Amino acid sequence: MKLKFILPVLFTFVTVLFFSCKSKTEGTGASIPASEVKDYAVLTLSPRKAKVNFDFPATIQGQQVIEIRPKVDGYVDAIYVKEGATVKKGQLLFRINNPQYEQDVITATASIKSAVANVDAAKMEVEKVRPLVEKEIVSKYELESAQYTLEAKEAALAQAKATLANAQTNLGYTILRSPQDGVIGNIPYKVGALVNSTNTEPLTTLSNIGNVYAYYSLNEKQLLQFFASTPGATIQEKVGKLAPATLILADGTEYPDKGKVETASGLITTETGTASFKAIFINPLGIIRSGASATVRIPTMIESAIVIPQSATYELQDKRLVYQVSRDNKLSSVAITTTPTDDGKYFIVNSGLKEGDTIVLEGLIGLKDGNQIIPRKVNTDSIYTNVHPIK
Repeated sequence: MKLKFILPVLFTFVTVLFFSCKSKTEGTGASIPASEVKDYAVLTLSPRKAKVNFDFPATIQGQQVIEIRPKVDGYVDAIYVKEGATVKKGQLLFRINNPQYEQDVITATASIKSAVANVDAAKMEVEKVRPLVEKEIVSKYELESAQYTLEAKEAALAQAKATLANAQTNLGYTILRSPQDGVIGNIPYKVGALVNSTNTEPLTTLSNIGNVYAYYSLNEKQLLQFFASTPGATIQEKVGKLAPATLILADGTEYPDKGKVETASGLITTETGTASFKAIFINPLGIIRSGASATVRIPTMIESAIVIPQSATYELQDKRLVYQVSRDNKLSSVAITTTPTDDGKYFIVNSGLKEGDTIVLEGLIGLKDGNQIIPRKVNTDSIYTNVHPIK
């Protein structure tokens, strides 16, 4: 009998407890009290013009790079310049020692003297025979024979002169002079080294750096983007419409003179998967040296871009994210891919956001997905005052 009385009471207690707990749970749900909802500056995105810099690693080469190689065999007898020296056209660079070429000149000179003597003797013989033939003392064939002998001696003299000229040319090759104005490169050989025309390395290189070329490459994806975004019917027309290039030197400084992209191969090499481009920069002071490394910066105007302040983003696990505001003013984090603008204050959004989306501009610390806010729209003109077109 006691059991029958206890069971209804216990059931009633459990029921009351269940509905009490449910009521408390519903009362402490995800919604935030109105007093705790804060207002945040937000931006509704719309396309606009923007300038973005594309940087490409580059290798510098002089306008002309000449290899100085010996044309004759011999030993390096003297080096008249130092590595990195600036030289003028005709300036003495190297002397190669080979006594054989000097001996060839001496021998050829002696051969000419002998040949001259033979020619003179043959002329005397002709002069001696001619009056005898005229007086019919000797046969005319004697005169013809003497003339033929003279012609042979004259031919020997011409050959001796050619041998001397060749010997003098070879001897001249032992003295190497600069073929143009420029800067001396590395000199791998020292005094006493044996050199010849078949050596793998040249004696040195000579670079004309009045103008320098910056060679850089675009991969296949970048090349397709270049074709799609740059106006022009041909690749050279597209290159001609590129903005002036900037050269960033190895120490991070910006070279003061702008450059011009001149040529582009347009062909992708199978070895590297890239296409080669060339920009020319004037170098009147010789600051830029051939063989140096640098960065070519090409500014590009994007006509319709989604641009956001960098302060409106945050990074998490190598991802860049923003807080997007939904229609009911709740937040959700969205991963985006971006390209920085040239002034370092904005991002051009490549993916993740579109026109009409609304994002939180500032005060991102402490925000979480699902938070509710009071959006406060700001004047877009004040935000984008620094997004300038290409000058």
